[in-house]
Amino acid sequence: MTMTETTHHRSNQLTLSNINIKTLTTLLVSGAFAILAFDLFGQTISPILKGIVPTLGAKLAPVALANQSLGAITGLGAKFMSQYGIGHALHLLTGLLAYPIGYMFIARPISQKVAPFIPWWVTGIAYGIVLWVFALYVMAHLVAGNPAFLGWSGITWVALWGHIVFGVVIAGFVWARHEK
Repeated sequence: MTMTETTHHRSNQLTLSNINIKTLTTLLVSGAFAILAFDLFGQTISPILKGIVPTLGAKLAPVALANQSLGAITGLGAKFMSQYGIGHALHLLTGLLAYPIGYMFIARPISQKVAPFIPWWVTGIAYGIVLWVFALYVMAHLVAGNPAFLGWSGITWVALWGHIVFGVVIAGFVWARHEK
């Protein structure tokens, strides 16, 4: 790597110490488009493809899982969370902020450090799979008490594809704004 390449590579690294308006805009816009893509895929496209694509057909219910998880954590129950729209708020905040922050400041830098030759979209796919494991094993199983990976039902695979779509959208926006 030449000095110019090294300097250029370092200037593209996103760290908490160099957050600026461009970084914040990327974070929010990528999160907004990723959550839209996730919900469009999981609640509209997947049900349309029922019977056409073997792993699709189920309709995702991320707000219901958020209500159930928060209800279990707080002891107030999913019904209480649903009544006040708390699951909607959690789903929105997670998609707009938490997951994009995780990609931009954890997954992407680790990928660049460990395997800088890996394309952005592969990192996006891997990040989506990590999010899927977090949602369906940690939140759905360990926190909310459902079977691990929701019992490997139809929703399991739709959730996998939905989280991969989410990860790739985030990765694409970050790549276009900070690496291209």
